[in-house]
Amino acid sequence: MASTTPMTNNNTTNRMLPGTRALRTFEAAARHLNFTRAADEVGLTPAAVSYQIKELEDQLGVVLFTRTSRSIQLTPAGAVMFEATADALDTLHRAAGRARRLTRNAAHLRVSLSARFATNWLLPRLPKFRAANPGLELSFDISDELRDFEADDIDVAIRFGTGRYEGARADRLFELDIVPVCSPRLIETGPPLNEPRDLVRHNHTLCYVDWKTDTMTWPNWRRWMAAAGVDDDFDDSRCVAFSDSGYVVQAVLEGGAVGLADLDMIEADLKQGRLVRLFDVGVSMAPTYAYHLVYPQGYGEDARVVAFREWMLGEISGHVAEPLGSSAA
Repeated sequence: MASTTPMTNNNTTNRMLPGTRALRTFEAAARHLNFTRAADEVGLTPAAVSYQIKELEDQLGVVLFTRTSRSIQLTPAGAVMFEATADALDTLHRAAGRARRLTRNAAHLRVSLSARFATNWLLPRLPKFRAANPGLELSFDISDELRDFEADDIDVAIRFGTGRYEGARADRLFELDIVPVCSPRLIETGPPLNEPRDLVRHNHTLCYVDWKTDTMTWPNWRRWMAAAGVDDDFDDSRCVAFSDSGYVVQAVLEGGAVGLADLDMIEADLKQGRLVRLFDVGVSMAPTYAYHLVYPQGYGEDARVVAFREWMLGEISGHVAEPLGSSAA
């Protein structure tokens, strides 16, 4: 009798693997355990996410989620796929970032920074940078989020924080000096502001940034009033809090408020006369917090990074703030 060779079901062993779009949808759904939140993240409708998950389950021949009327949970097979999918997508993301960096022009530097820092500090100085480094081209990643240098194709970042970032070096740039500002129109048409207590006496709308971490609270009006000697009768219940200093400046310019703002970030507005600093009193951030220039440890010898670092540090060390006076006049 002729021997027989076990037949292999090619439809089972050679199944096509899912595409990256389907895997990204599954990864988001598995991470959130919520199709609606996953849909918001990947730009689909919840129904489309559910359909893609069903297609993926049919393609793999396994059930990835258990569904009830109120929740979804990963099955054991789904948990295995979730771990592998997350690792695979991360590997691809990092590889794509490295590939983009390799194909970039050798004189091209990618900088990640917040919109506020870009608009108020770096962009006004960009002509000076280009004059000092004519062969270097800058492009910007505008974001308040921490970036992965490799995966997001970033060379250097400017970030506010403690400067402790794993696998990266951080050069301290400058600390924050928080000062009260108003519009010139308020000086011209409002009641006189001759001393800090006038802010309370004339019931001015006082704006500030409401932001804190486990170890730091952004300076507020109660802290500034204490520094100015007006802590005995100050009621902060009427102060208006915003999540970002940009909104504070907007309220000052458009709403006639008085705001607490970061002096270095409003330098251009002060020079152009759009804002006026009130009084000489300022309050500083916790000493462990400052703006930092951050870059991976392996990028320290990159000529582009070195040039940008040296220019930034030189610009800051050579900058002397103009006297702003001791009153609102």
